[in-house]
Amino acid sequence: MLVRAITAPGLRRWCQSQRGAAAACFPLGRALLGVRGAEAAAFLQGLLTNDVTQLVAEGDAPPALYAHALNVQGRCLYDVILYRLHGSTAEEPHILLECDSSVLDSIQQHLKLYKIRRKVTISPCPDLSLWAVLPGDTSSLPKCADQALLLTPDPRAEVMGWRLIAKKGANLAEIIPGSQLGDVQDYHRHRYKQGIPEGVKDLPPGVALPLESNLAFMNGISFTKGCYIGQELTARTHHMGVIRKRLLPVTFPGPLPAAGVPEGADILTQAGKRAGKFRAGGGELGIALLRLAHLHEPLRIPLDGDSVELRAAMPEWWPKGAAK
Repeated sequence: MLVRAITAPGLRRWCQSQRGAAAACFPLGRALLGVRGAEAAAFLQGLLTNDVTQLVAEGDAPPALYAHALNVQGRCLYDVILYRLHGSTAEEPHILLECDSSVLDSIQQHLKLYKIRRKVTISPCPDLSLWAVLPGDTSSLPKCADQALLLTPDPRAEVMGWRLIAKKGANLAEIIPGSQLGDVQDYHRHRYKQGIPEGVKDLPPGVALPLESNLAFMNGISFTKGCYIGQELTARTHHMGVIRKRLLPVTFPGPLPAAGVPEGADILTQAGKRAGKFRAGGGELGIALLRLAHLHEPLRIPLDGDSVELRAAMPEWWPKGAAK
């Protein structure tokens, strides 16, 4: 299988702004599922929000795509990143699907439900490991990648760095010389600071809506592809052009209770109006679904007769005017 070291001008500019820092590699607990066969892309095309046929197109096909699988009501079931492992259109399509490890069995059942007579095989990949790479100095990017299957910019946003797929037990020091092993909690803190949702805590299955979850900002949806499950509500919301709530990064400036802030807690304005829901977080950082009308207001979460203050912010990587 071919090794790919993919570069992106935008990501490289970001790396240069971090010059002097070594790349940090974070082991991710997410699962990898292989979808392989002549009809792999066509099969996934009807189940996911993005245009999966790009992965098998001739020419400059992208190495990775972000997408959601929706239910028939248009709500998120699974957030996934797809990776193209086949080297050319002459090879049998081989797509890796990254998902929350807690829903691996569920997503396999979901895929097999719609497989019918499609010429595809679906199987977990326990022999592979997945890493997030947040590079600093560009000189630390791969020079020797013999043990890597794929290294590609994270398709969701430049600020999320790279995704690395390697063989289980691979030596990262050989793949990315000078890199450092990072604490995965620091990775989660980084994405909470950037407002990037990932997994079932941030995107509760059957609850989260794709456009409120900033799927379009994260390059995770095609509004020109054919039909897929959950498309009707999503397309209608997009064409109406009105999204009143979005996932936003939040910070807690004061001390937190020992038990932390419960997932799903109501967020109120100082006047007591409902402003949204807290999804998940780590320490003083988190992510919440908030009404954009309250973006710049003081907010609080009532807890056991007391309340915790929090502040929301619009990520710098969002398109200009996104919160209007």
